[in-house]
Amino acid sequence: MKAMIFEQFGAAKDVLNLKEVKRPVVQQGEVLVRLHTSAVNPSDVKKRAGLFPELLSDGDIIPNSDGAGVIQAVGDGVPKARVGERVWVYQAQYGRRFGTSAEFIRIESRRAAHLPDEASFEVGACLGIPAMTAHRCVFADGPVSHKRVLITGGAGRVGYYAIQWAKMAGAFVIATASNQRDRESCLEVGADAVVNHRDADFAEQILQVSGNNQLDRVIDVQFGANLDNVLKVVKTGAVIATYSSTQVPELRLPFYKMMYLDLTLRCIMVYAMPESAKNRAINDIESALKNNKLSHRIAEIMPLKEAVKAHKMVESGTVRGCILLSI
Repeated sequence: MKAMIFEQFGAAKDVLNLKEVKRPVVQQGEVLVRLHTSAVNPSDVKKRAGLFPELLSDGDIIPNSDGAGVIQAVGDGVPKARVGERVWVYQAQYGRRFGTSAEFIRIESRRAAHLPDEASFEVGACLGIPAMTAHRCVFADGPVSHKRVLITGGAGRVGYYAIQWAKMAGAFVIATASNQRDRESCLEVGADAVVNHRDADFAEQILQVSGNNQLDRVIDVQFGANLDNVLKVVKTGAVIATYSSTQVPELRLPFYKMMYLDLTLRCIMVYAMPESAKNRAINDIESALKNNKLSHRIAEIMPLKEAVKAHKMVESGTVRGCILLSI
């Protein structure tokens, strides 16, 4: 089978190569999926660049954790009825070497979730990291009905889904966006208000659009950079759920200010979510797909051989929406 692999860390153009490799053989409890699409996420390009030095200790890597396709074979312990099932694959290249940038993948049956006929394979590849992370951010700390929720980076991969989950659950949603196009995207999927996080009066704008009511929840894409402003707008007992802090990866916390607000800080990594949370996300995603309740933002689709271009686009940090490889 054809697969995009890397055998050393470095720039995409230097280390990614399309090669012919042996097709995997399904094992007990696994399924063999013929992949139609693979998504390139920020974590995938960071791994390729060398964020985890031990990753290559056992050999070469087929990158990418998310994808979608059709089950071709099943191992012992998996119902034979799953053969022919359309699925979306998640967590494919976590704690294992072989991800979704290939024609086939063998993976635990539970990591291949049913993809309803109402959703395309392109949509299926968008779901793993972005939609599941967003679901965990919104629901990890209880219902959000009638809560005031701030979602920073609302037009980003995770933020876009977080707006939708929160609105479906009955929240009042304030999103942030730094340009008119992103602002419109947030409003289109249900944000009640959008403010510009780059404005000096960012916090004042949030309170204004919330009717001077402080916020119950914050879902934050830049925890370190946004914390000072976030602390100005949250109420006592609020929850900050954050899944990234690339601009300020290490910071000193204003502990006493946070303590007197009785804040809960939740740091979210989709791979580390409890299985119960993953199952709830999968169930809610399937229901939403069947009822066409989720919108998806796909930036570009390109063939597998153009994986270098896809990695560069994700690394640029300027692309909104999923970057997909067609296999």
